[in-house]
Amino acid sequence: MEIIYETFMGRLGKNPELKYTAKHEPVCKLSVAIDVKNQDKPDWKRVIVWGEQAESCKLYLKKGKEVFVQGRMRVREFKDQNGELRSITEWNARLVGFPNT
Repeated sequence: MEIIYETFMGRLGKNPELKYTAKHEPVCKLSVAIDVKNQDKPDWKRVIVWGEQAESCKLYLKKGKEVFVQGRMRVREFKDQNGELRSITEWNARLVGFPNT
């Protein structure tokens, strides 16, 4: 399996979703819209942030805010309610940057 690292900048499409694992580790989901040249619609990226960065994202970010992400792409597979195999592409963030305003 090829590991792909990517750096991108975009805007949040919704407020960050912060949860805690069974081991009390913070994890935050971000939905980031990236403007693509010559396209009418943005490219959407699902971003997963861990640890203290996850808590900072929940504290300082909200829908519409600009965010910088550096992370690793992964494809996660799961079975849906009907037992069909589905896959989701997401980025595990190594670094998340945002203005503090």
